[in-house]
Amino acid sequence: MNSAAECHQNEVFSFLQSPATHGGTETVIRIDTHGAAVFLAGPNVYKVKRCIKFPFMDFSTLAKRREACEAELMVNRANAPDLYLGVVPITRDGAGLHLGGAGEVIEWAVHLQRFDETATLDRLAAKGPLGDALTDRLARAVAAAHRQAPVKDGVTATRVLRRLLTETVEELAEASPLFSSARTADFGAALLGAFDRAEPLLLRRGRTGQVRHCHGDLHLGNLVLIDNTPVLFDAIEFDEAIAISDVLYDLAFLVMDLWERGLRTDANHLLNRYLALSEERSEQIEGLAALPLCLSLRAAIRAKVLAARSPDQALGYFEAASRFIEPVPPVLVAIGGLSGSGKTSLAAALAPFLGRAPGALHLRSDVERKRLFDVAETVKLPLAAYRPGVSATVYRRLTGQAETALRAGQAVVVDATHQRRGERDAIAAAAARTGVPFFGFWLEAPVDLLIRRVTNRRDDASDAAADVVAAQAREAIEPMTWTRLDATSSIGSLRSQACEIVIGNALPRCG
Repeated sequence: MNSAAECHQNEVFSFLQSPATHGGTETVIRIDTHGAAVFLAGPNVYKVKRCIKFPFMDFSTLAKRREACEAELMVNRANAPDLYLGVVPITRDGAGLHLGGAGEVIEWAVHLQRFDETATLDRLAAKGPLGDALTDRLARAVAAAHRQAPVKDGVTATRVLRRLLTETVEELAEASPLFSSARTADFGAALLGAFDRAEPLLLRRGRTGQVRHCHGDLHLGNLVLIDNTPVLFDAIEFDEAIAISDVLYDLAFLVMDLWERGLRTDANHLLNRYLALSEERSEQIEGLAALPLCLSLRAAIRAKVLAARSPDQALGYFEAASRFIEPVPPVLVAIGGLSGSGKTSLAAALAPFLGRAPGALHLRSDVERKRLFDVAETVKLPLAAYRPGVSATVYRRLTGQAETALRAGQAVVVDATHQRRGERDAIAAAAARTGVPFFGFWLEAPVDLLIRRVTNRRDDASDAAADVVAAQAREAIEPMTWTRLDATSSIGSLRSQACEIVIGNALPRCG
């Protein structure tokens, strides 16, 4: 590796850190990363590639640093066009150094619009949960980025993923005694086994366009909230092979990041909203079979990166990588009740604690009905959309998606009225066909309370109003075998009751 002194970058760094360079007196903030020196000067940011050479990153010559700056501009403008302003030369003439100018070019820098550094999502997450509203916007931003990302060759990407896995395990072994040899060997065998099982699926997904030129480094620190919208920045530019991956592997970095910060509900909500927004939802649900591999490898890579400078954190991520790859049996939970009984709220509260990380797939009849008619979730549908035949189609789709997820190893919670016995029997049969435990919960509350709740709803996928609740209440409920829960209780209390039932019968944890 070349030192900064050998590349004569110290003079450039001093120049960029001087307030006079930027026409003012305000202190210039310098941030150093392993690959760059970043200078925050008033409304501007200048990012200079360090003169370094690693097996995976080579900025050892001026030409290569210029190429890397131009590549960074190109890969980030798609998602952050207002942040990435251009690539500027740093030149020298008889009067000294200049930003731009006609003198000899001695360095190159990426020029960015400065944003509020306290608004990056890692800073926000450090203060507590992001919450459903922000996590929903995050899912939309990532889904939009993936939709516009160029489709790439899945065979090559799968081959690169195997190589990355092998290199990561080897580097963890080299970090002994931080990671014990026996634990690393066991983990490596488990990870390789998971890859071998997932490889046919990954190749199939590659053939159907799920391998794209993604962000590549999609953790919370590389997203910033601007005008209340998450913006992706600092995508991988130094190695295209790292950035080309299955979209679920790209998403897995964010899910892993949230989960390991203890933000389980955010991690679960992010995955569920991303899947709900996906145009190929069934295909993405099938892809969940590869999710443990993706989460584990993301955590393992973070462990090896942190090994030298933060051993305690590295050990934490290694433990996480091991947990992600451990098998956890799935379970199917169905929640029924009249409109306004709190089915969606309970399902969302319960989902993060069911099955493997990041919890259960949450399937909702209201959302599936809107997908069936190809409208946004908050668009009100006509009464014809609620005819018995249409509802039967919605329930068949929910059952099919539940089975797909269960066969992929993911727990599922289905949220639908389930007012008719045939609907309840159908979802229970899906559990029987896939050989997983089934739990049905029925929420009940006074009709006047249900009417108040649906009347107060805003911006929700449900179209139910007071007249719908009244009509449902007039319809007799056929013999009920599901566990009845008092829907006048708080969601926290309902979740605790449901968890206690599920724990006692199937799961090692839920709390």
